[in-house]
Amino acid sequence: MTLVPVLTAVSDAVWEAQLVAALGRGDHGVAVVRRCVDLPDLLATAATGQARAVLLSADLRRLDREALTRIAVAGVAVVGLVPPGDEDAERRLRQLGVSAVLPADATAESISAAVVEAVVALTPAPLDLSGLADPRAALPASPAPADEAQLPVGTGRLIAVWGPTGAPGRTTLAVGLAAELAALGWPALLVDADVYGGVVAQVLGLLDESPGLAAACRQANNGQLDGAALARLARELAPGLRVLTGIARADRWPELRPSALEVVLGLARSLAAVTVVDCGFALEQDEELAYDTMAPRRNGATLAVLEQADTVLVVGTADPVGLQRLVRGLSELKEAVPGLVATVVVNRLRSSAIPGDAEREVRTALQRYAGVDALTVVPQDTEALDAALVGGRTLTESAPGSPARQAIQGLAAALVGAPAPVRKRRALRR
Repeated sequence: MTLVPVLTAVSDAVWEAQLVAALGRGDHGVAVVRRCVDLPDLLATAATGQARAVLLSADLRRLDREALTRIAVAGVAVVGLVPPGDEDAERRLRQLGVSAVLPADATAESISAAVVEAVVALTPAPLDLSGLADPRAALPASPAPADEAQLPVGTGRLIAVWGPTGAPGRTTLAVGLAAELAALGWPALLVDADVYGGVVAQVLGLLDESPGLAAACRQANNGQLDGAALARLARELAPGLRVLTGIARADRWPELRPSALEVVLGLARSLAAVTVVDCGFALEQDEELAYDTMAPRRNGATLAVLEQADTVLVVGTADPVGLQRLVRGLSELKEAVPGLVATVVVNRLRSSAIPGDAEREVRTALQRYAGVDALTVVPQDTEALDAALVGGRTLTESAPGSPARQAIQGLAAALVGAPAPVRKRRALRR
């Protein structure tokens, strides 16, 4: 019979001793190979590959989502143990992503069965389960979380706004799109996830000493984020429009860890009908760090957003340099996120940068060099955009008649299937 090697990491030494003794009595199909004294000891031991699962307590010091991600990458399944009747401890473990949570007074049969179940779920490799005739039969009858509303199961849409290097207008489009969606009656959440320094707060004239997205990721990493907490962190700008401000300093990028950001985005789907995310520009996956799977990746947050998004808007500038970057960016995007279908938006269209019929030339170039048949064109309107920026307002508020605003309004309507607004065609600025 093959025994499943198990680690333990339980804060209460007496409780842990009783657990190990209970598992050691009889043939339960598991064997405790090491009792870890703290989280660093657990992480180091898990990385050695000598165990397939770990039994840990909810009050283990410094236990967070990042640590659990490292344990999972090491191929070690996690089973949580909580004091009987402690709903808060159980809720925290489930919010951290631990699906198997049992009371500490559970029988050795139930605990060992949960271990085998977790190992099978983590890795489909065949195991010798002869020590447990039916490992699933010993599991508690109702392992589901007590409060389903705490889980990120929202059905709202997620729209990512991405563009290549060169400031093509990602933030302008993201802010305008969120405002237009709210104006159309679709509750919107604007998220600034630019790891190179977000400016959404400055564009909207917000005094932002504590970035909302960083705080949300911090709470998600600690297993403390739920829908109510996210709603408190998302500032309300107008009826139906909220914003999670981003990090203004580029050196704070480690605060936006992909595993935590995915939890935030999942809960955002419950908070708003549409979530619009302003992404960073870089897509490099730091291949030189591939040997170390635990090394933080600066662009991990951007890639996580793009992978989670229902719709990706790719923004480029309507000039020779901007169009070249856009064509290359589309190719890089397809490599970084295989299977992604992007919606292209060409920003700052003006006849002074492209001779002749500027819009027709742009469409022809993108169809020829990138295979783009459909795109949205946003005309240049420097005066309206400058006025909005100076006043810390959206184009929807400050310049409803702006051709740039009308183009973004039409894009918002198309994304949610609303009737397209009537646009007044105006000559392009030179």
